[in-house]
Amino acid sequence: MALAHYNKADQQNIEEIGQSIIVVRDHLDLLSKMFHSFDTTPYHTGSPIEQLNCLNNAAEFAQLTDKIEKRFMQLVKRLKAAYDICCGSDELQQQERDHIHFYLAVRSIIFKLTKGSAPDTAQMNAKVREMITEALKADGVEEIFRLGDDKTGTMDIFDDDYLAKIEKIKLPNTKVKLLQQLLAKAINDFKKINKAKGTDFTKKFEALVKAYNERKEDDVLVSNVLEDFSSEIVDLIRALHKEMASGSDLGIDLEEKAFYDILLSLAVKYDFTYPEDKLLTLAKAVKGIVDDKAKYTDWNQRDDIKAELKVDLILVLAEHGYPPVDRDEVYKEIFEQAENFKRFRQESDSLARIPPVYRTKAQERKFLA
Repeated sequence: MALAHYNKADQQNIEEIGQSIIVVRDHLDLLSKMFHSFDTTPYHTGSPIEQLNCLNNAAEFAQLTDKIEKRFMQLVKRLKAAYDICCGSDELQQQERDHIHFYLAVRSIIFKLTKGSAPDTAQMNAKVREMITEALKADGVEEIFRLGDDKTGTMDIFDDDYLAKIEKIKLPNTKVKLLQQLLAKAINDFKKINKAKGTDFTKKFEALVKAYNERKEDDVLVSNVLEDFSSEIVDLIRALHKEMASGSDLGIDLEEKAFYDILLSLAVKYDFTYPEDKLLTLAKAVKGIVDDKAKYTDWNQRDDIKAELKVDLILVLAEHGYPPVDRDEVYKEIFEQAENFKRFRQESDSLARIPPVYRTKAQERKFLA
C-alpha cells in the first residue's frame, strides 16, 4: 500500500516537472520573439565586460515602453516559477539554461531599478549572480545601492556633483528609473516633515511618471524625449531642494515652515485672509506645542496626550484669531500635520539619525558640539 502511494506521488511529480518544462520552453519562445531585434550574442560568447554591457543594454531594451517592460517582467516571472520546478531535470539543455539565466538577470536589474531590491536569484549559478551585481554597479547605477545605506547621507541627491554623476549614465531609461527612485525617496522623507508641500511635490512627481509611462514606442526612438524626462526630474529635484531652504527667507526653520505652509494652504483652500506676519508667529507657536508633546515617545498610543495636543492647538489658534471662520476641517488638517510631524520626530529618536538638510541651525550646532 505504501509503495503504491509512493509510486502515485512520484508519478505526479514527474508529470508536474514535464508540464513545467513545456511552460519554460513556451516562455523562452515568447521572450525570444520579444528580443528578436536585440543581439544577445555578447552575453553568451563575449568577454566579461561585453557580457555586462549586454545585460545593461538588454535591461534598457526591455524598458523601451511601459507596456513592453510590464510584459517582459510578467513573462520572466512565469518563466522563473516554472523553472523553479524543473531546474533539476536533465531534459533541459545547457543552451536553454543559459537563456533562462540571461532573462532572469535582466529582470533582476530592472527589478532593482524600479523596486530597490533584486528578486531571489537562488537558481542562478554563482557566475550569473556576480554578473548581476557587477551590471548594477556599471555606469553609475551603483548609486542606487548607496541610497539609504547611510542614513545621514541620503540627501546626496541634492549635490550637483552627485547629479552630474547620474547624468553621465548612458542608458536613458535606466537613468530615468534611477532618478525616479531617488526623487521618490527624497519626497517621501520630506513629506514626513512637511505634509502640505510634500503632497504637492508628490502630485508633480506622479504626473511626470505618468507621462513617462504613457510614452509611445515611436517617441522613444527620438533621443531627446527621454533626455527631456531626465531634465524634468532633475528640475523637480532642484525645486524640492529650494523648497527645503525656503524657510530661511522668512526667518523660520524647516520644521516651522511645515506649519506655516499648512496654515497658509488652509487660508487659500477655505478662502479667508490672514496677515503673513501673524502667520509666521502662529507657525512658531504651533511648532512649540508639538515640540512640548514630542517628549512623550508613546504619544500615538495615548489618547490623553492626543487630547492634550488638540486642546492646546485649539487654544493657541483661538488666541491668534485663526481661522477667522469656523471650520472643523481646518482644525482637522492642522491636527493631521501636527501628528505627521510628531511621527517624524519619533522616528528620528536621535539627532544623529536626522539628515543634515533637515536639522535646524540650533540642532546642527548642538550636533557639532
